[in-house]
Amino acid sequence: MNGREREILAGKKRFLELRARALGLIRIFFDREGFLEIQTPALTTAPAPEPHIKAIAAGGGRFLSTSPELYMKRLLAAGFDKIYQICPAFRSGERGRLHHPEFTILEWYRLGADYKTLQDDCLKLVRSVCESAGPGILQRRGDRVLDPFGDWGRITVRDAFERFAGWVPEANPDQDRFDTDLVEKIEPNLGFPTPCILEDYPAGQAALARLKPGDQETAERFELYWAGIELANGFSELTEPSEQRARFETAIKQMQAEGTRPNMPEAFLESLEYLAPCAGIAFGVDRFVMLLAGADDIDSVVAFPPEIA
Repeated sequence: MNGREREILAGKKRFLELRARALGLIRIFFDREGFLEIQTPALTTAPAPEPHIKAIAAGGGRFLSTSPELYMKRLLAAGFDKIYQICPAFRSGERGRLHHPEFTILEWYRLGADYKTLQDDCLKLVRSVCESAGPGILQRRGDRVLDPFGDWGRITVRDAFERFAGWVPEANPDQDRFDTDLVEKIEPNLGFPTPCILEDYPAGQAALARLKPGDQETAERFELYWAGIELANGFSELTEPSEQRARFETAIKQMQAEGTRPNMPEAFLESLEYLAPCAGIAFGVDRFVMLLAGADDIDSVVAFPPEIA
């Protein structure tokens, strides 16, 4: 360790203390709500095939987990009803102010629930942590004071794109245009001063989500934003095996055309035969702590960013 590295690590102490406090409060919240904390493998032979998520090969035909999602839904199919997990996740090529190739993810799943239930969970979780964390919580972004306790915003994807980007995405919009406008025109307008729920995504933007009854162009998916930053991605789960296989086959063909050869997650697909209606969500712990701490990037709230790990 050189002097500069020692100085950097020492400067993180306040942020890492806040991180530890937040993690403890997250566990207290889920324990109080009757969830069971579980742990699933960090190595897998078949991550969910999604073209925009690149898995990191770990040798021996295995990959570092991009998300515990498939394992957790297999547990639901076996009879678990309310489960959560805090764990590392790994994705290749992700590096930036809000992205690390290794990051901490919180996921929770409920049987007999839909994406509206998860939205309520998010509200209670964020408010609970902010209320209980005590000194050190700096709910600010620049000169704006953040407020988790006021009325949360809510807007559909269609309305958000029409208002901020000037067009309405259909079921399968142009991917590049959708992604670019989401990042550059939509996200900067969401979550000030209270968090905001962006809901009802185009069907083609939700690989594992259930479509809305009576509307085959819209998926029951939402994302949670606060201060222009995406914190969570949740949805009512698709539980129909043949439809999920068809979606994976489409994704695998696209990924093969781009030069990767993903495996079909057969064990997960087999479990769908036993999976009742349910909902699940992934929540970015590093980004949440960053917002609580008033930090400029997630490098500040993890002990060892990739460059010094």
